Amino acid sequence: MNRKPFVAGNWKMNKTAAEAAAFVREIIPAIATIRGVEQVLCPPATAFAAVAPLLAGSGIGLGAQNMHWEEKGAFTGELAPSMVKEWVGYVILGHSERRALFGETDDGVRRKVQAALAHGLIPIACVGETLAENEAGQTQSVVSRQLRGGLSGLTAEQASVVVIAYEPVWAIGTGRAATAEGANKVVAAAIRPVLRELFGAAVAEGARLLYGGSVTGSNAAEFFSQPDIDGALVGGASLKPEFVEIVRAAQSRAG
Repeated sequence: MNRKPFVAGNWKMNKTAAEAAAFVREIIPAIATIRGVEQVLCPPATAFAAVAPLLAGSGIGLGAQNMHWEEKGAFTGELAPSMVKEWVGYVILGHSERRALFGETDDGVRRKVQAALAHGLIPIACVGETLAENEAGQTQSVVSRQLRGGLSGLTAEQASVVVIAYEPVWAIGTGRAATAEGANKVVAAAIRPVLRELFGAAVAEGARLLYGGSVTGSNAAEFFSQPDIDGALVGGASLKPEFVEIVRAAQSRAG
């Protein structure tokens, strides 16, 4: 199946609004010329207003790094789906840092995925195992559990919108990337089969599945050469002009 490559940059807690705008101005002349790849930048929410006008008309999407599932209420420091939607079209949900540092659960991810879809946002739902789980041979069971929990209750039509990122926790920000073959094996064995079981063959074959975890300009092409990896959720390298190289590498999947 011809799945459009997808590359998103997760800036995490980096760049002020001014720094974000300067960086977008720096890379947009090169990145906007790359066709056939769905591209998304996910800066901190404080930079939305500065970045959104620069991306308008470029074909590059703007995404959030998180959101709450409730529309309003006493949730200090949180952003509601409607607040996020004022600026962005995508939202990262269930990132391992949110799970590990802020106690997010599979059920919380499920609520967020459903809220995002209800507000017309495209969720980038993250799954991935820790080093201990990997070494214990639990990768497939952990990823399957997170996927089932996070997508529970969706219709096939809703599930077809979700982009899924496989991010082994031990590879995020460590400089220690999974091998391309190893990442593809997890995606092919633990993600597409679960999607097929839950939502049918069309959803499973059409889903964009990304790899995340120390993706760089020098190793991106290896991941994109794998049959079941359709793009990347990029961390540290998305803060540098190197991100353009990664997007360009994904263009090979677009034919």
